Amino acid sequence: MSYVDGFVIAVPKANLDDYKKLANTAGPIWMEHGALSYVECIGDDVPYGELTSFPRAVQAKDDEFVIFAWVVYESRQSRDAVMTKVMADERLKMDWSAMPFDGKRMIFGGFQPFIEL
Repeated sequence: MSYVDGFVIAVPKANLDDYKKLANTAGPIWMEHGALSYVECIGDDVPYGELTSFPRAVQAKDDEFVIFAWVVYESRQSRDAVMTKVMADERLKMDWSAMPFDGKRMIFGGFQPFIEL
């Protein structure tokens, strides 16, 4: 069964084009190193919940979009190998302080699917 990394971030609306450029660079690199799928989505129907919600999770402000992304791998072992290659890839070496989003508010994790249809 596959393995999935999921990410949620808040991207300032003014930085969306820069973020899309970054995602369009990163996605093919993930795929080149073995990911099965790479998906980036802009929140379209993500209400601010009273207790929990995607916007609350990343402390999204009124001038920010919520981005939900995931990468699918063949297995956890494949994910670990792909991530090692991706993190070492010179094309993704960048100044983290110049990112088009606040990385301190990113939530992420690895998930083992239990149903795949």
